[in-house]
Amino acid sequence: MGRDHLCQADAIQVARIEASLPALATARRLTDRFTDMVRNAREEALEEWLNEAEDGLLGAFARGLRRDQAAVAAALREPWSNGQTEGQINRLKTLKRQMYGRANIDLLKARLVQAP
Repeated sequence: MGRDHLCQADAIQVARIEASLPALATARRLTDRFTDMVRNAREEALEEWLNEAEDGLLGAFARGLRRDQAAVAAALREPWSNGQTEGQINRLKTLKRQMYGRANIDLLKARLVQAP
């Protein structure tokens, strides 16, 4: 997964890096599997993934997911998502942080109205 878009020279370079750093290659494979699991809502693969990831470079991330495994499993299982809402909140907070101390509320309102 993920190497189809690379030119031959880049693919060779990635292969060399992964050959010299097996832990990094394992982390890349686990990352690809996690991405597939989330995109395809494969809740049944979560436990196995967590067990494999906890011992490597993704250990801290896996332990964080394990602490709230019920919520992660529900996110994979349920069809609902609050991604759009969270994205809008993140955008508004980013705008607020960018303008904090440099502008007043009128400029913030003007910027939000013109934002796509």
